[in-house]
Amino acid sequence: MWFVDEAEILVRGGRGGDGCVSFRREMAVPKGGPDGGDGGRGGHVILEAANDVRTLSEFAGRRHWFAKHGSPGEGSNCTGRSAPDLIARVPPGTLIVDADTGMVIKDLVRVGERVIVGRGGAGGKGNARFATSTHQTPREFEPGEPGEERRLRLELKLIADVGIVGMPNAGKSTLLSRVSRARPKIAAYPFTTLRPQLGIVDLPGFRRFTMADIPGLIEGAHEGHGLGDQFLRHIERTRVLVHLVDLCPLEGQPSAADAYRTVRGELEKYSATLAAKPELVVGTKLDLAADSACLHSLQTELGVACMGISAVSGEGVTELLNRLWHMLEAVWLAEGREERPQPDKAIAANAAERRDE
Repeated sequence: MWFVDEAEILVRGGRGGDGCVSFRREMAVPKGGPDGGDGGRGGHVILEAANDVRTLSEFAGRRHWFAKHGSPGEGSNCTGRSAPDLIARVPPGTLIVDADTGMVIKDLVRVGERVIVGRGGAGGKGNARFATSTHQTPREFEPGEPGEERRLRLELKLIADVGIVGMPNAGKSTLLSRVSRARPKIAAYPFTTLRPQLGIVDLPGFRRFTMADIPGLIEGAHEGHGLGDQFLRHIERTRVLVHLVDLCPLEGQPSAADAYRTVRGELEKYSATLAAKPELVVGTKLDLAADSACLHSLQTELGVACMGISAVSGEGVTELLNRLWHMLEAVWLAEGREERPQPDKAIAANAAERRDE
């Protein structure tokens, strides 16, 4: 299944059924009064966050989502049948925006949340509604109201506790594959990761959190350079950032300090909120470094605390995960959570599917 995180669709609620013009006819009642019923309501178009939906791929192949019309009213004061609602399921983390006005309609974060995006039209009144003491044989009726029509833009923002950021080939995918069962593509060329990857990290003591590998960022990413800013939004929902810096850059590549400053600059230009998230700076490929002095010099030049790891040999990885856990606990405490959250079925299913691809 292709990972699709953006889609634009047209939704339209069903038209309400027309009211009925009818008169009561019985053997002993030759001039019965009006008994035309009202029309049924048109179906709503509803978007619902579902735990077994991973991407917006269904909306890429189906642009129009139109609900059915309500049935017309009938005689004997029978109201027409209302049309069933059209329910479209989206992944948790889907932002729904009116494409014409830019207004945010709803942010579907939790499984089961739903929102009506295209209201069905009300059914029209039958002629029985127009009867009065002076107008006893009305032939008027109301047609059903049209359904609401909207153009929507859907944006998926992954929900993860920890987001891994860094320049291309900083070792993000290698780290994710080391600490989780996710199996992202790993190769010695830039932009190996073309879409976000999710993994679930299990620690001793029944501790668990989710981690997202975001495709590599380069200078100008917030303006669309490289893979562009299409993936920056996926780390907006993360609580903690792991900023990976290659301690052994190849010839012609920026130094570790310059690479850090480049990515930090892109985060700040994209969103001040994103740049303000708790961050852990990690030097990678420690096994390839000639000595530990490069890590110390990086820390001195940047003026921030750094730690080193080797995702290949496993050196420093356990310490990294424990540090991340303590950082997450501090964030959860600030959020007023009494219990540590666990990845829900949607995240688990998402990570499992990507592992199998």
